[in-house]
Amino acid sequence: MKIKSVILALSIVPFLFSCKDDDNGPSTGQGINDSFSTSVQSWKGDFADYPKDADAFYELKYSHEKLPAPLDQASKGIFISGNNHSDDLFMFMKKKVSGLTPNQTYRMKISIELASNASNVPGAGGSPGTSVYVKAGMSIKEPVKVLDSRNYYIMNIDKGRQSQGGADAVVLGNADNGSGKQEYSLIRRSGEFTGKADENGEAWVMVGTDSAFEATTALYYTKVEASFTAVKQ
Repeated sequence: MKIKSVILALSIVPFLFSCKDDDNGPSTGQGINDSFSTSVQSWKGDFADYPKDADAFYELKYSHEKLPAPLDQASKGIFISGNNHSDDLFMFMKKKVSGLTPNQTYRMKISIELASNASNVPGAGGSPGTSVYVKAGMSIKEPVKVLDSRNYYIMNIDKGRQSQGGADAVVLGNADNGSGKQEYSLIRRSGEFTGKADENGEAWVMVGTDSAFEATTALYYTKVEASFTAVKQ
């Protein structure tokens, strides 16, 4: 009798953990666990909130490069950089996720590791650390820049503006490395976003920075991790 009781008790334990959150379904296996030490892992980068034909003036750059000192220079990261003459430069990366349930709503938990040399010191238009906002989101529509009536590149999704999130992105924090020094150190920014998969079970994940600092921001993304949990409808 005692043996049967122990077996019954053990069989209940996994059930208790699986029912921890009644609002959500199971997590999908189609998550993101990307390190950029050797490759860009199919991520693509771009820029928005600046005039057409001004790429050179804004010093826009997206590449896969060795991490700077004092970090491990045997490892690489996704380097993204721009000079924010518009007081609103958006620098972003995106990747398509597949294998989700068609038309299903998901809660995405995302964590980003990046190297920043920006700290909370005074700067043009704001601080190079606390006035550069790290954002992430998920959308059915591929995030791309489009020209508006002013011949100005804007996003085709709602990522919000600077410190404000939008319908397709949330603010995870800022680029302040917390050291008070202008040398590169690794920081991590995490948060949640609720979005939907399309009829093919696909969605686009986007991470980036929205800047009010009117000078150069140069960052190295080293990791992006995301999990997707179905939300009961």
